[in-house]
Amino acid sequence: MNDVATLVPAAELVRRNGMRFPRESDDYRRARDMLLAEEIELRRHVERVAEQRRALPPGPVAEGDYRFMGEEGPVDLAGLFGDKQTLVTYSYMFGPQRERPCPMCTSLLGAWDGEARDIGQRVSLVVIARSPLERLLAFKKERGWQSLRLYSDINGHFSRDYFAIGDDGGDIPAFNVFTRRDGAIRLFWAGEMGGETADPGQDPRGAPDLMPLWTVLDNTPEGRGTDWYPKLEYPR
Repeated sequence: MNDVATLVPAAELVRRNGMRFPRESDDYRRARDMLLAEEIELRRHVERVAEQRRALPPGPVAEGDYRFMGEEGPVDLAGLFGDKQTLVTYSYMFGPQRERPCPMCTSLLGAWDGEARDIGQRVSLVVIARSPLERLLAFKKERGWQSLRLYSDINGHFSRDYFAIGDDGGDIPAFNVFTRRDGAIRLFWAGEMGGETADPGQDPRGAPDLMPLWTVLDNTPEGRGTDWYPKLEYPR
């Protein structure tokens, strides 16, 4: 883990920055430099958390009757790894009881589709939902997704064990990472931030946020807002 004592203080990095914009006021620059110092500290904290995550001890062995159907046929959990040693799964809120999938999940996956092949150079990335594969593939075609690998959870066991089904039988989004080492498949890390860990006035979300959408909006004066929601269709 990075030794904080060896890092140049954020205030010194701000001083070295030297960026100035045409016609900016002194008040703006003072406030912006204070914010820049906080942004530097945030970047460092994100890296510290990532290092702690990578240093986790071995997680629980993933054993169960996990069966999936993909475009190339049936597969078990080990088969989802392909030739990789790490598997990233996203449980998509598109169960058979839903007429249409979750717009928020769909917004996230639309962004991931553009990154899927890059991510696939290092790890296996799959999207799992409880609807039949035919429904998943029809929606994939509708959205124009090219690179996401979609799988149907045939018996629901995976979704049940890894917290993608609520007590009422409804869908819950879930993000899980598994490893395959020395012949054993283990859970490495799972997103555990939900309603119980949410701060007042905020929607439940993890950190860092998985959605590029929020990264962009968090840099605007409008922010995330509360009077809108992603849509499945937009006027052409």
